[in-house]
Amino acid sequence: SPDLLMCPFYGEAPLFYACAPGRVNLIGEHIDYCGYSVLPMAVEQNILSAVSVNNSGTIQLANTNPQYKDFTVSCSEDITVEKDNPQWHYYFLCGVKGIQEKCRIAHLAGMSCVVEGTIPPSSGLSSSSALVCCAGLVTMEANQKSLSKLELAEICAKCERYIGTEGGGMDQSISFLAERGTAKLIEFQPLRATDVKLPDGAVFVISNCCVEMNKAASSHFNIRVVECRIATKMLAQARGLDSSRLLKLAQVQTELKASLDEMLDLVDEVLHPEPYSREEICKTLGITSEQFSTELLSANTQHVTHFKLHQRAKHVYSEAARVLKFKSVCDSEPAESIQLLGDLMNQSHASCRDLYECSCPELDQLVDICLKSGAVGSRLTGAGWGGCAVSMIPSEKVDSFLQAVREAYYLPDPRRAAMEKQSLFVSKPGGGAAIFHEG
Repeated sequence: SPDLLMCPFYGEAPLFYACAPGRVNLIGEHIDYCGYSVLPMAVEQNILSAVSVNNSGTIQLANTNPQYKDFTVSCSEDITVEKDNPQWHYYFLCGVKGIQEKCRIAHLAGMSCVVEGTIPPSSGLSSSSALVCCAGLVTMEANQKSLSKLELAEICAKCERYIGTEGGGMDQSISFLAERGTAKLIEFQPLRATDVKLPDGAVFVISNCCVEMNKAASSHFNIRVVECRIATKMLAQARGLDSSRLLKLAQVQTELKASLDEMLDLVDEVLHPEPYSREEICKTLGITSEQFSTELLSANTQHVTHFKLHQRAKHVYSEAARVLKFKSVCDSEPAESIQLLGDLMNQSHASCRDLYECSCPELDQLVDICLKSGAVGSRLTGAGWGGCAVSMIPSEKVDSFLQAVREAYYLPDPRRAAMEKQSLFVSKPGGGAAIFHEG
């Protein structure tokens, strides 16, 4: 990047470059942290860092975007990440700290890093996780350590939690394990990635609704994690399982040796649609209010008084089934595969909107416009509450689709019109994180 090469580099030439891509999740929203498989692909937009290694005893961070301020930290002090203040450099430091702890690095190498990002921030395309992954890769290389992509993905998934986001690992996994030209089914415990060939004759278009959502700065995301954790305990308890050791909805299914359809029936049978109070949950689980706060809630969800357990569990089990159906259609390539995949995407959006309540009016409007403009399927992607939609369009309709969405969603609003160029684009499956050396 010209910006990166022209950036004042503390008077040193870069020793190497590291990049980590963002991603678009085609289907499987909010289920990775419940233990279920997801189906993302990397996008071509990424986070890129130019790095020089030195004896300064400090890690110096600069960003080519002037709104992100420079930051310097001493290599000799413990790296601390402020959860209440999710600045860009703290995401970078999550990656540094994760590698330092995994590799037991007593003295980190001094380095100067200039960072540039082409992923729109807070858009649901995983710019923050890509930054953590890029930092992890940079720290490994600068300190002459060697880790596999699988190990790096697992480390970066864990260390992003330093900033307070309780994600499930999809974003970091696809950032490292992506391959150009293919989407991936990402499975957890153990982590593995399987190629998923997307149908010929269809194109995926990403459109940003231009409402930003920062997961670490708000509690929406972690409230959903907590609701799924409580639903897990309630379902386990109802079926006589030891609820104290179960944290994820997938674990209940495994313990019961049940199908996803059977789990959906169980949700209807055990959980009522009305929100649960803290008192009702404590009574059912036989725990104290103190245990509830310390064992089930996270730091930024202590204020929540009511929990929609039925709706959240119903979304998770039905969305997990949609992921498996999506992969099955891609594998078997039936004549009507584009329509079938579109239907699954539309069902996913409805579930995110109505059961998981992670959409927003602008995203719903955008998805509606995308469908009216020729998409066979359209859904929010990423955490939601803002950010992007992903739409599947028959190849021959792409140009008319882009024009129709431009005219209906972006051009009538001056702010959106100004952002349109980087907000509406065709996306092909990109490659994974990588290191490049000078020369």
